[in-house]
Amino acid sequence: MEEVVGMEEKHFVLVHGANHGAWCWYKLKARLVAGGHRVTAVDLAASGINMKRIEDVHTFQAYSEPLISVLASLPAEEKVILVGHSLGGVTLALAADKFPQKISVAVFVTAFMPDTTHRPSFVLEQYCEKIGKEDDSWLDTQFSQCDESNPSHISMLFGREFLTIKLYQLCPPEVINLLRITFIGRAIVLCQIDLELAKMLLRPGSMFIDNLSKASKFSDEGYGSVKRVYLVCEEDIGLPKHFQHWMIQNYPVNEVMEIKGGDHMAMLSEPQKLCDCLSQISLKTAAGVTVVCYSLRLPFDLPINDQHYYVIVEIKKWLYIVQIRLIGDDLAVASGYGWSEMEVAALMDKTKATM
Repeated sequence: MEEVVGMEEKHFVLVHGANHGAWCWYKLKARLVAGGHRVTAVDLAASGINMKRIEDVHTFQAYSEPLISVLASLPAEEKVILVGHSLGGVTLALAADKFPQKISVAVFVTAFMPDTTHRPSFVLEQYCEKIGKEDDSWLDTQFSQCDESNPSHISMLFGREFLTIKLYQLCPPEVINLLRITFIGRAIVLCQIDLELAKMLLRPGSMFIDNLSKASKFSDEGYGSVKRVYLVCEEDIGLPKHFQHWMIQNYPVNEVMEIKGGDHMAMLSEPQKLCDCLSQISLKTAAGVTVVCYSLRLPFDLPINDQHYYVIVEIKKWLYIVQIRLIGDDLAVASGYGWSEMEVAALMDKTKATM
């Protein structure tokens, strides 16, 4: 588990998916902290730098224990924005069922989202039924029996082909200069750094379907009482868009947002768009927010067909400039910055003519 503190009191707790760890949030965490937020990225059991082995983690409760411990340690009055990715969505539901009073909103980023009607395993079983039985669904993913005494405890490790084609296909390549010891000299190549990072850091995990199928339903009073937002990633092949929408129809949420161009690993392929969505969510859930000025048009050239507006908000004596970008009928918060009162006054003077 790694924790970083920024200057704004909003606390994001980030929960990774299967085989991954806290490391996969590195791009998003840097952006959230730069925006003044506090960020805790959790390593679940047998994940990231957690010392346990998946063979020794027999239940989903035990797998999720590091997150439960984080929430249990929070001061009584503190609430967090809980963000889960992929299988981390089920961990979110488990945590929300235990600590609904500690969560201001649960954000599902192209994540499995259980309901309160069926067993916790239902959405995973539906995925395996609807998606997992396709001929190329798992590609070179490896499945192994963890324990001979418990045949239902199955481990899973994504293969390189599965990662490349299904999960990381839109993660941007980076240009690398290679110095070759030949007459050719320098060569420039493209390398998917995030994909290579995953190949080195992934650890065997489990979906715990059998264990979850025997667990009690999540309650309406616990998990069901927590506000939920679902972030749909349009280009996700691993957890396809149509299945994401099926889960939303199965258990409607308070708000649906879309990350256009995001693959399954949106925190790596579209970290700024994901950060923008979370910033917007944090502003909606912020206590004591006062809108000082609304729909402020900036007096300089803008891209064709794009309109940028700024909203000035006050959060516990901090003044923030939040950029709103309008493209057609779409609305998205592009960024938020803390400005001094003098800077706000200067901006107001410059924009009086355009208000």
